[in-house]
Amino acid sequence: MDLGIYTENAVSTSENMGKRLENLVFLHLRRKYRQIFYYKGHGECDFVTMEKNRVKEAVQACLTIDDENFEREYNGLLEAMGHLDIKEGSIVTLNQSDTFEKEGMTIKMIPAHLFLRE
Repeated sequence: MDLGIYTENAVSTSENMGKRLENLVFLHLRRKYRQIFYYKGHGECDFVTMEKNRVKEAVQACLTIDDENFEREYNGLLEAMGHLDIKEGSIVTLNQSDTFEKEGMTIKMIPAHLFLRE
């Protein structure tokens, strides 16, 4: 989707902003990887990338992490990382940053503008 055309014609709501952030993250990952999947178990992970039959990244996209969605986003990513046997994952947000560690796995919360530079 062309984000410029969408932005020009869309009514701005936080739900739309979240979808646009998710689309932006997808487009960025698509430039880096040919294979992008969605993980669903008990929880969900927005993006799992593969290269040469190996999982490379697990990424959640969420406009803002707060008390209402932290557990869902964190646990979904953690579950995907455990199931896919990867040690690092990312939660891309509009402007929040933090790092969490659990059971030998690291989750980086990273602002979109920094994620897009990777």
